[in-house]
Amino acid sequence: MYGFEALTFNIHGGYLEAIVRGHRATLLTASDYNNLCQCETLDDIKMHLSATEYGPYLQNEPSPLHTTTIVEKCTLKLVDEYKHMLCQATEPLSTFLEYITYGHMIDNVVLIVTGTLHERDVQELLEKCHPLGMFDSIASLAVAQNMSELYRLVLVDTPLAPYFSQCITSEDLDDMNIEIMRNTLYKAYLEDFYRFCQKLGGATAEIMSDLLSFEADRRAVNITINSIGTELTRDDRRKLYSNFGLLYPYGHEELAVCEDIDQVRGAMEKYPPYQSLFSKLSYGESQLLDKAFYEEEVKRLCLAFEQQFHYAVFFAYMRLREQEIRNLMWISECVAQNQKSRVSKDLLASSSKNGAN
Repeated sequence: MYGFEALTFNIHGGYLEAIVRGHRATLLTASDYNNLCQCETLDDIKMHLSATEYGPYLQNEPSPLHTTTIVEKCTLKLVDEYKHMLCQATEPLSTFLEYITYGHMIDNVVLIVTGTLHERDVQELLEKCHPLGMFDSIASLAVAQNMSELYRLVLVDTPLAPYFSQCITSEDLDDMNIEIMRNTLYKAYLEDFYRFCQKLGGATAEIMSDLLSFEADRRAVNITINSIGTELTRDDRRKLYSNFGLLYPYGHEELAVCEDIDQVRGAMEKYPPYQSLFSKLSYGESQLLDKAFYEEEVKRLCLAFEQQFHYAVFFAYMRLREQEIRNLMWISECVAQNQKSRVSKDLLASSSKNGAN
C-alpha cells in the first residue's frame, strides 16, 4: 500500500521507533491516575510518581514541594528523551523532530513579547518558557517595539524566520496584534509541517495528514470562537485559517461568518468526525469544547501507534507526554488548593491501553 519503505525503514529509523514505543509504554495508566487522585498532599504525589519513570527526576526534591517543581521536573524528563532521540536521528527524521518543537518556539516568543508589553521581568518570563522552544537570542525579544524589529533583531536567525514573512508590519505591538501574530505564525508553521510530511510519503504522510488536519481544524474553530465580538473582520479571520484540513475550504467560508457559538456548531455538524464531538455539548456552551477536542486528539494520537515504519509515532508520543504533564499539573493544583472534588473533572488519560504497544 505504501511502496517499499518498510524494507529499508529499520536501517535508520528502527532503533528510534523501538525507543519511542518503549517510552510510550511508560505513560501513566488508569490505575496510576486513580492512585494520584487519592493523594492528600504534593508529597503523596511525589511518592506515587517515585515508582514511575518520573521517580529519578523528583527523588532529590526537598519538602515542601510546589506544583511548579513537579511540572518542571516532569517536563525535564520529556526534554531529555527528546534530546536523546534527536542526537540519534538522521535525515529526514532529525528535521521531523525539529518541526515538533517549532510550536513551542512560537509560544515562547508570544510569552516574552506579551510579558514585556505588560512590564514583567524578563528573567521571570524566561523561566516560564517551555525548554523545547528555547533559542539563543530569545532574551533579546524584550527590546522589540514592533513586528519588523522583532524579526530584524532576533528571529531572522531562528527556524521561525520563514514564517514571519506573512506578519511583518510596522504596527506597534499590542495584545490584539500579538494574538494575530501568534495565529499567523501557527498557520505558516502547520502548513510548512504538512508539506514536509507529504514529501516524506507513505504511512508518515497519511497519519500526519490526519493529525495535522485535526490540529488545523481545531485552531480554526478556536480562532472563530475567540474572535466573536471583537474588531477582527471576517476577511482577517479567514486569513488566519490554515489552507488544509477537513474544513478547508468550504468549512472555513462558513466559520468566517459565524457570529455566535451555535452558528459555529451548525457549521461543524456538517462534518461527521466533528458532529459526534459537538453532540456532547449543550447549545450555547463552549467551555467544554477544549476538553472534547483534547479527548479526540488523544484517541487519534493513540491510533498512530497501531501502524509501524513511520515517523508519526514520535509526534504522537510527544503530544501524549505533554498531555500527561498537563494532567499532573491539574492534579497537583487541585491537591495543593484542597479542591480534590474537582480532580477528575478535567483529567484526560493519555494512554488508552495501559501502556501497551
